[in-house]
Amino acid sequence: MIDLSHLRGKTIAVLGLGKSGLASVKALINAGAVVWAWDDNASSREQIEPLGLVPINLNECDWTEPDMLVISPGIPSTFPTPHPAAEKARRAGKPIICDVELLCIAQPDVPTLAITGTNGKSTTTALTAHIIAEAGIKTQAGGNLGNAALGLEPSTADDCLVLELSSYQLELMAHAQFDACALLNITPDHLDRHGGLDGYIGAKRQIFARAKGPKWAIISVDDEPCARMAVELAREGGRHIIEVSVKTPVDHGIYVDHEGWLIDDTTGANTRILDLNTITHMPGRHNWQNVAFAYGLCRARGVDATRIIDGVMSFPGLAHRQERLGDINGVVFVNDSKATNAEASAKALSAYRNIYWIVGGKPKEGGIAGLEEFYPNIKKAYLIGAATNEFAIALGGDLPWEKCETLDVATKTAFEDANANGDQNPVVMLTPACASFDQFKSFEARGNAFRDLYAQLADANGASAGKAST
Repeated sequence: MIDLSHLRGKTIAVLGLGKSGLASVKALINAGAVVWAWDDNASSREQIEPLGLVPINLNECDWTEPDMLVISPGIPSTFPTPHPAAEKARRAGKPIICDVELLCIAQPDVPTLAITGTNGKSTTTALTAHIIAEAGIKTQAGGNLGNAALGLEPSTADDCLVLELSSYQLELMAHAQFDACALLNITPDHLDRHGGLDGYIGAKRQIFARAKGPKWAIISVDDEPCARMAVELAREGGRHIIEVSVKTPVDHGIYVDHEGWLIDDTTGANTRILDLNTITHMPGRHNWQNVAFAYGLCRARGVDATRIIDGVMSFPGLAHRQERLGDINGVVFVNDSKATNAEASAKALSAYRNIYWIVGGKPKEGGIAGLEEFYPNIKKAYLIGAATNEFAIALGGDLPWEKCETLDVATKTAFEDANANGDQNPVVMLTPACASFDQFKSFEARGNAFRDLYAQLADANGASAGKAST
């Protein structure tokens, strides 16, 4: 367990008892701190009873006693309306932080890489951690991905931490420091939580205020907010800035050329590193961006290019994010259940051809508008869930479609069509562009159901349900 003994005897308030909050409570108890824990959900409060704690209502307590508030990032501390406990802590002059702050303060000598961005940060975090671990360095990934920060194992100066950080977490840090910081991209997101786009961009920029050592700042120049930020960071000086692009060459940066090669020009040598077209398990330019950033982060940790290439090629990918499940009679199955809106589905639809598209669920504002440019990649759409009628109207006569209502019917029908039509490299793809809550409790549950359906079809057709060849 992470050593927080510097907080022994301190009174620490913890608000929110989900994964990160509960891990914080356990680590603080272990450190000998006095813990005041609260969650507005009564069933969540029951989790601390086996730990010997009685919930203390932080909305009503005496805020002169706690030394700080550790708040779960999902709970608003400022916009759109601060949680009452956060407001009272602020008025009492008490620091409001998150668990990542405690982790980094507790382990200042551990090499730590931090990754943020609107899209792609989970894949980049997992890929970076995989490469470094494959290079023989003890590595853990956490933060906004996987394990809660204080649920990680203690690390040493010979190890490495790779942290995915959300804009919410970055706003709750004052003293955490990182050896290399990466900002993948910025598109409008979570604007209500940051008071608008400027607030969101400002929160993302905080990652570069947390740098230590050589101050590696790895930043995309492919979108306007990031490109503008790169210029600002260069003007400020004091950082080793590496610009990244998958659209155009960048001097002394990392980029993808017009042939799809990853190029390292950080030393001015324009060295060809890897033909990204050969990475069939991570198709699309968005994945090329993830690889480019992982390359830069691993170089910052001292991993040589050959080991990075080996790590990229052996990376299994993340579940439910363009996850290639395998193939049956040459029909590839791709599980992209994490794509809960049109923007996310666009990445998968742009990366494949001859797609038999399973789409639908609980629709979000805008539906599937904006995906029209990818219709030439799609052979037919199979509509499921609450969005069925809305999406049928939206597709009209632009694309063949069929109402299937449920995932099992859609998967079976899509496979039968793909198997019969004789297309080259057909793909049955679940990229629903919708939330899952009409028929499934989560996108993970939806993706797991699709995986099970693939396995059943593989068994029925005498095929192995292993991974697709890459």
